[in-house]
Amino acid sequence: GEYSCESLVIATGGLSMPKLGATPFGYKVAEQFGLKVLPTRAALVPFTLHDKDKDILAELSGIAVDVYASCNDTTFKEAMLFTHRGLSGPAMLQISSYWEAGDSLSINTLPNDDATALIQTARNETPDALLATSLNKVFPKRMVQSFIEYHNWRNVPVKQLTHSECDAIADTLENWQVKPNGTEGYRTAEVTIGGVDTNELSSKTMMAKNVEGLYFIGEVVDVTGWLGGFNFQWAWSSGWAAGQVV
Repeated sequence: GEYSCESLVIATGGLSMPKLGATPFGYKVAEQFGLKVLPTRAALVPFTLHDKDKDILAELSGIAVDVYASCNDTTFKEAMLFTHRGLSGPAMLQISSYWEAGDSLSINTLPNDDATALIQTARNETPDALLATSLNKVFPKRMVQSFIEYHNWRNVPVKQLTHSECDAIADTLENWQVKPNGTEGYRTAEVTIGGVDTNELSSKTMMAKNVEGLYFIGEVVDVTGWLGGFNFQWAWSSGWAAGQVV
């Protein structure tokens, strides 16, 4: 039907977590009144892996390690969690907001150490120890076993590793290139990137510049924050701004 009112505030959120009732209603209203709506996608969301990667790494489900996660000139130092579907944890959720389909992630699994120095120390101090034994000192054992298989490293006494093998291992530990298959999508995404273009709205009142009395607040707008309460704060702050004038 048709409805009329002096002020209308759209606070319908994005597309994340559809089981909670998420719908594109807010975007449809914006488009109905001629406002630009930017393409949407899931963000702050875990990654899924291609089968060839998942078959080996799924065995690490439940293991978490601190990493530097980088993509498109952005880096986060947080924990990464291996899951039976792929990669999650704060590091992956954060970087997912900057990842586009087809991009690779660069993951430094030794954010607080130098991989080359670590391997060289092992060669100097415990040359007869297996590669796995040396890496077990800094990584969970299951992770070491899977990485040796995944990257085809020779699990031999470290003194037998060639310089090129040592360099390759160090480079992988500090610059592991992972190309996700995708993300888990809106089902588990904490937020939605995209939505009503901020250029269409007053930054003081959240009212549409060209539609008197029509306001958009919260996640329906193209504003996405990091983990840590920023998205809640945006919802509250934009709601407060609109509330002062409606």
